[in-house]
Order: sequence, then structure tokens, then C-alpha cells
Amino acid sequence: MNNVRAAHFIGIAGAGMGPTAKLLRDSGVRISGSDADIYPPISDFLREQNIPCRTPYAPENIPADADLIVIGKNARLVRETNAEVAAAYASGKAICSFAEVLGRYSRGKENIVVAGSYGKSTSTALLAHCLEQAAGVLGAHCDPGFIIGAIPLTPSVNARSGRGNLFILEGDEYPSSNTDQRAKFLHYRPAHLLITPLAHDHLNVFPTPRDYVAPFHDLMALPPADATVVVCLEGPLSGDFLAGVSRPVVTYGVHRGDYHATDIRYGETTRFRIVGNGSQGIEIETTQLGEHNVQNIVGVVAFLLSRKLVPPDCLAAAIAGFRGIKRRLDRKSERTSVPIFEGFGSSYDKARSAIAAMKLHFPERRLVVVFEPHTFSWRNRAALSWYDDVFEGAGKVFIFEPAAQGATTHDQVSQSEIVARVRSAGYDTEAISDPGQAVRTIRRILAADDAILLLSSGDLGGLIELVSAMAEQAFPKPPMPPTQGAAATA
Repeated sequence: MNNVRAAHFIGIAGAGMGPTAKLLRDSGVRISGSDADIYPPISDFLREQNIPCRTPYAPENIPADADLIVIGKNARLVRETNAEVAAAYASGKAICSFAEVLGRYSRGKENIVVAGSYGKSTSTALLAHCLEQAAGVLGAHCDPGFIIGAIPLTPSVNARSGRGNLFILEGDEYPSSNTDQRAKFLHYRPAHLLITPLAHDHLNVFPTPRDYVAPFHDLMALPPADATVVVCLEGPLSGDFLAGVSRPVVTYGVHRGDYHATDIRYGETTRFRIVGNGSQGIEIETTQLGEHNVQNIVGVVAFLLSRKLVPPDCLAAAIAGFRGIKRRLDRKSERTSVPIFEGFGSSYDKARSAIAAMKLHFPERRLVVVFEPHTFSWRNRAALSWYDDVFEGAGKVFIFEPAAQGATTHDQVSQSEIVARVRSAGYDTEAISDPGQAVRTIRRILAADDAILLLSSGDLGGLIELVSAMAEQAFPKPPMPPTQGAAATA
């Protein structure tokens, strides 16, 4: 990327676009961008990083001196219906996807690609965090570059170049762009792989499980023979996938694998031991919720110990300080006695993991789920069966109206059909649409001993902030008694 002086990102609010823009900006490239729908946390990220973003899409957004245009994968970003995209292609300027940019940017690095159906953002962030922490003890050669397709709480940013030769990339199986059907991660030249659980996702792109795992097999063929390849055993498709893998792998899971967890004690702080490859084990403490986060931690430990990158004592200390990812079961408010968490509900398995985690940590509370069917998969008639049991454990379910974006690209189901399907599965379910009316409806049924899970990959029409504010007013957290406050301060 040394010959690029100015780059324009069309769809800069995409999960991978913003951090890629940051990497280029940090390397001296002048950045501009545009998008249509921008909401937290990516809007906060762009503002904090002082990365400009114009709305709406328009040809005049493209700077005359831009020598590279990066176009995202969003369904709106096609030249037939988007004037800015059409102008980009007519300009004669170089055009590529952010995956191609990352492939070029990381050339010459020792790339660690983290891929899988769920857990990859958290695993990428934890891997980067552990190596960052180890660099303070072991030296700059351990300090990694990385890019995370989400906004982490730790590390403090979602992308940076690093001082060492290691570069960690969150890899996505989704097509690179609307003109390049190759999986994004196939651009990344992996030296090593960490594969999180596999489950059928993106039904609009991968109609069958076989279609879905095909790019992962392509990915497995890319690392050199001496690579470290760590694979989870516990995804619905993981076993079949591994049956078709011929290269040596290190396996992991919560309950089985070369590395696995024992003596798990769930709580506000969860404690367990990781054992593997004949070791005596590492005692782990974490504030991350759910069994799936135990799984993520085991996978990262399996990789780092297999590569002998971080000693066990450094690992345990780093994991204890890991705060996780925004929108991945992060608590939305400390000012209400009703626990409110936000989960990333982009797929069936991610939604199930978030609900299971809430029930695991708040078993005595009724779980109120506010769900937005935002991704194409949730809105696809072929996935209606997902609604039969995805809300298992929920006491009350609110279904927000589905997004209309890209509705003509698949057989979209309506909100009423989704609600009817969830009701037929036996769940107490209501449809909500107008955010103001919705928050009043939620308040009407909410009790002090409930817990709330906000579940979407969109913005829930602003309900994430509105529900939190409502709960703070209706169920404020009582002040800490002076004696406890003094003890905590001491």
C-alpha cells in the first residue's frame, strides 16, 4: 500500500471497513468515507478516530485526488442503484474490497487468521490483548498488529499496526465484495489459523452446510506445513469439517479436545482450569458471561501455548483483565437493579449462546428478550425453523420490525409471520415497531426481578439506549451503604 496517498471508503461504517480505514490512516494515507446508516458503536469509533464520514451516498463524496476507492459488501453498494458506486467505477480509479486492502497491508507479516461462525471477534480481541500484555514483559517482538471486526473494550482500539511481526486478522467467510465472491479470509495469507465453532450461517449465500464449510476447507489449505492450526470441536458443523481435514491440528472445546476446561464455577467472576497436552493446567478467572466465552478463552490459550508465545502466568493475568467486546454481552447500565445486556444476534447460534449465558448467570430472573431480525438470514423464509427454539429460556419475547434493506434479494418473511411462528413454539411474544411506544410496552410488563437481553446486529430503532434509560428510572440501583463503600475504597 506504499503507493496509496488518499483512499475513499464507500460504506465506511461496515464492521471491517472502519478499522481498515484506521490502519491506512495510521500508515499515512489520507482517508475519506461515506455511508447511509451509521449508529453506535461504529459511529462513536469514527468520531473518536477523527475519520470523516459523509451521508448520504453521492458521487461528490469521492475526493478528486483519491487514488484508491474501497467499496464494502453492503447490498446497497452496487453501481446499478448507487450513484456513488457508479461514479467510482466510472472514475478510472483503483477499486478493491477491504479484504484485498488487508491482504496487501499485511504482506510480509506472520499472519494469524481467526475464523469461524461465532466467537471470532472475541477470540481475536482476546488473542491481541494477551499478546499486548505479554509484550510488556517479553518485549516488542510479541507486540502484535491486529484488526478486529467489532469494537473491543480490551484492547483499547480495534486495529493497529503493532511493533512486532505478528499480525492478527479476524477472518470472515462472507464474500469479499459484490463483485468478488471469494471469502474475505482467502486474501489474508495465513501463517497460522484459529478456527472457532462452525455452524450453518448466511443462508442467502451458502444454501447448504456443504456450501458453507467449503471456503473453510480452502482456508485450511493456505498455511505452510509447519503452521499452528487450532480448531474447535464443538460447533454443529465442526466434526464433519474436521473429518475432511488432512493436516495436523490442535483441537479445543469446553468439554473435549486437546485443550479443554475443567472445574467450571460460573458466577459474576467465573473460575475454571484449562488443561491440555499433558500440562498441569492453568487456573483462569474471567468476568465474561457464558459457556461460549469459556470456549473462546480455551481456544486462545490453546493457540498461544501451542505456539509457545506467552507463558501460562502471563496468560492467566491477561485473561483476568479482559473486558470483552461491545455488543457481545456487555452490560448497558450500572445504574439500574435490572441487569441489561446487549448480545450480537446476527445468527441462530450467536443468539442461542447469548440467551444461554443470561440464563446461566441469572437463573432466578425472568429473561425478557428484545430481538430485531436484522440480518438476511433471520429474514429469510428458509430460516423460519430457527424461531422454533432460539428463544428457549426466555420468559417474554419482543420482536422488533425486520429491516427492509435488501428485502428483494431473498424470500423475506414479515414481522407478523415471525411473531406467529414464535408464538406457535409456545413463547409469550409481542410485536413492537415505534420505539417510543415499544419502550412503554416493555415498561408495562417489566418487573424488578427481570433481566433484559437486547439482541440484534442493527440498532433496534434506538431501543438499546431507550430501554436502558427507562430501566434506570423505573428500577434505579440503590446506593451502596456507606460502610460497604468505605470498605471498597480502602
